[in-house]
Amino acid sequence: MLKAGAAGVILFCLVAVFLQGCYSFTGASIPAHLKTIAIPVFDDRSGAGIAQLRAQSTKALVDKIESQSSLRFTPSMASADALLEGTITSFSDLPGQLSSKTERAITNRITLVVHVTMTDRVKKIPLFTQSFVGFADYYAGNYVAQQQAIVVSLGQINEEIFDRLVSGW
Repeated sequence: MLKAGAAGVILFCLVAVFLQGCYSFTGASIPAHLKTIAIPVFDDRSGAGIAQLRAQSTKALVDKIESQSSLRFTPSMASADALLEGTITSFSDLPGQLSSKTERAITNRITLVVHVTMTDRVKKIPLFTQSFVGFADYYAGNYVAQQQAIVVSLGQINEEIFDRLVSGW
């Protein structure tokens, strides 16, 4: 025999399982008339010189948008319903944690700022303009870890851009 509290928990779990998948972010705030999107590789005005990582990051954003929204990528800006353009405006690589003994950096923090504009090319209106920030720490002096921190920072920015695109929050 179940007590009232346990029965309530079981009922809640059954309802949660039943409702699972009823809510989706797919195309949540993307206007219905937008079917295609063009995303040129983001410009780099930060002086960071991360050309290869910019291209990889842009491709990752395209893949995420195509797999998790109703938009389809087109390489042609002229025929795209929507255009998402971005510029890396700031790059910093500063000490994050200092050694108490040597007062030298143990870790550094990569911080990237990307300014993004999304335009509805059908209605010829801007949908949003916003700056996004990504950051990651790495052990000072480790070049491979530094490059990975840049990738992580760009990945955070891509997540935020995607969330803004599909949710409008």
